[in-house]
Amino acid sequence: MSANTDQAAALRIASGRKPFVEPLRLGERLKQIRLANQWTLEDVSRRTGLARSTLSKIENDQISPTFAAVQKLISGLGIDLPQLLSPPKLQSRTSGRRDLTRSGEGQQHPTPTYEHELLSWQLAQKRMIPFKTIVRARSFDEFSEWVRHDGEEFLIVLDGTIRLYTEFYEPLELEQGDSIYFDSDMGHALVSTSITDAIVLSVCTRGEAN
Repeated sequence: MSANTDQAAALRIASGRKPFVEPLRLGERLKQIRLANQWTLEDVSRRTGLARSTLSKIENDQISPTFAAVQKLISGLGIDLPQLLSPPKLQSRTSGRRDLTRSGEGQQHPTPTYEHELLSWQLAQKRMIPFKTIVRARSFDEFSEWVRHDGEEFLIVLDGTIRLYTEFYEPLELEQGDSIYFDSDMGHALVSTSITDAIVLSVCTRGEAN
């Protein structure tokens, strides 16, 4: 049986006899598995019985492994065929961004009920939106409608106490140091219940503070 026939057989098994849309990158995937387990080529050679030179050529796409070689790989490495033939995971790259916000230097965004200070506001294309809020509202009646925005939100009380109103739950009292995580497309509203206006820190995954 030729190498091409063996390869086609392996693809049929992995894909349930359906053709792959993306080209197979077995060599890259094998290398990824090896490095993730901190194995050398010699380690993999001992585990699978395949020559080190053969493994190196497979990883560098210089040869296509026979089906017999694929069987030795999955048996020796303790994986299944779909794991070996699945597309390699993209490696995340750190761009090294950072954005310092000195105390009191955030972007002010006042509303009738809150006084927001947007933090790290000069950093574009953020995945999170952090902001510190002075909660001016003292009654739920001060809100003309629910606050809601896309994504999820984490909130922690920095100073004072608040009452958190949410669309589907009873009001919740939070004191200094208490925190909560919630879906922010659910209607919500904060009011201060302490003598002075409470201060909270919020981090949203998407959307803008209202």
